[in-house]
Amino acid sequence: MSFKHGLQPSDVLTNQELMSTFKCAMAGGMRFSHRTNTLVLISDHTKSLYDDRWIGDVFHYTGMGKAGDQSLEYSQNKKLCQSNHTNVTVYLFEVFKQNNYVFLGEVYLSNNPYKEEQLGDNKELRLVWVFPLRLKKKQDEILIPTEFVESREKIQEKEAKKMTQDKLIKRVASASKKPGSRKVVTNAYERDIYVSEYAKRRANGVCQLCEEPAPFHTKKGDPYLETHHIEWLSRGGEDTIENTVALCPNCHRRMHSLNAKKDVEKLKEVAARG
Repeated sequence: MSFKHGLQPSDVLTNQELMSTFKCAMAGGMRFSHRTNTLVLISDHTKSLYDDRWIGDVFHYTGMGKAGDQSLEYSQNKKLCQSNHTNVTVYLFEVFKQNNYVFLGEVYLSNNPYKEEQLGDNKELRLVWVFPLRLKKKQDEILIPTEFVESREKIQEKEAKKMTQDKLIKRVASASKKPGSRKVVTNAYERDIYVSEYAKRRANGVCQLCEEPAPFHTKKGDPYLETHHIEWLSRGGEDTIENTVALCPNCHRRMHSLNAKKDVEKLKEVAARG
């Protein structure tokens, strides 16, 4: 019988709450509890060591061991490998922000573990064991907020920039040929299309930041510009003509990447002219 934890999929726990619920250790990616007979698996995306990923409805979870080749006979790797034939209950959490443990649910080993190359803690390639896991019970699909996935990508980007060329080549060579995938949820703003159309007409085919003509025309012959809210809607900006300009794709990306004060001030002046 599964351990009665009282959690629902997508519940978010602190590390202290996770320890209190499952009576497990305070650290580690695979935490076995004798008191609850549970194995808690934590895929911490704030750390860049393991290449855990969803492919369809299977979570490919990297085993225990930070450096050197991993072993199926080692500690919790063995426990997870044998879990389908024992009475140990296995649960999965993912971490996208520090001290925010997202509960996925009870999982089981859906196929045999397999080996692949990943970089270890010492940045040397080694063989790891990867465990294909599926959620045990039918449940509503868990949608992860887009910002969680973007946060993971930023962490990985920082790690990649710190790598030497040699280490980067090794990392690329060991990369999984199948990219991970998952469904995410995001807040969508219902923008006023009339405000957008007015902003584009006011620009008259010229980017309002770099002041260059639109880079190309659409199939209908319209100059291609993208509308941009000077004060972002996600930060409380208004969907008004006074807060909306038309930019070329390059400048639009620039604003979302840099949002430089001098550019913001220029666009405010442009929009105020009406």
